[in-house]
Amino acid sequence: MSDRSLISPRPARLAVLALTISAAAGLLAGCAANPSAQSATSAKVPELRPGIPAGYLAPEARPDSLALVPPPPAAESVAFALDKDTARLAQTQWAKPGSARWKQAQLDADLSFPAAAGTFSCALNAPVSEAQTPRLYMLLRRTLVDAGLATYRAKDRYNRTRPFVATHTPSCTPGEEAKLAKDGSYPSGHSAAGWAWALVLTEVAPDRADAILARGRAFGQSRIACNVHWQSA
Repeated sequence: MSDRSLISPRPARLAVLALTISAAAGLLAGCAANPSAQSATSAKVPELRPGIPAGYLAPEARPDSLALVPPPPAAESVAFALDKDTARLAQTQWAKPGSARWKQAQLDADLSFPAAAGTFSCALNAPVSEAQTPRLYMLLRRTLVDAGLATYRAKDRYNRTRPFVATHTPSCTPGEEAKLAKDGSYPSGHSAAGWAWALVLTEVAPDRADAILARGRAFGQSRIACNVHWQSA
């Protein structure tokens, strides 16, 4: 899936509200099922394409990112100056190439499964895998599809240049740079997915809400650390 996101918390919460309601309801209804019943249910999930499950939402029901997020900052604006300063500080201070934060951003960049399944394991204080938590595993996969597809209208309209292209500096995923250079940065699909996952999981485990939301925000910030998104996305 192309990288598509809503990096600031306010628009992200609006854009994933429908995902939270529909996806969390689907999970909570099946949490008490035994593992074999859960696996059987998961096997019936329709596919978007071979190996990729469809999301929960019909195309017309997805949040409209073009309506939810404003245009990205203009080139000569104060907001874009802040974006550039934030990117510079990330690359020279808190997320230097090779640093622990940079390496975490590399891990967070991988949205494939099973790699992405454990993104919130620490925040949940529980393992997440297809074998141990099949319904939760499928929830994350399907919510990812909904969140990613919901960002396409704005991303394709604005086609914003990514920071590693604009500043001629490396990203944390050099193998993805050729593809990402042709794919607009605004809004960010990774950040949309991170917030969608976080908001759904706070419904599943409300006692872990603070840790889950902190992880969701950090997941979005990883895109700045990776040098593939601006602070404003």
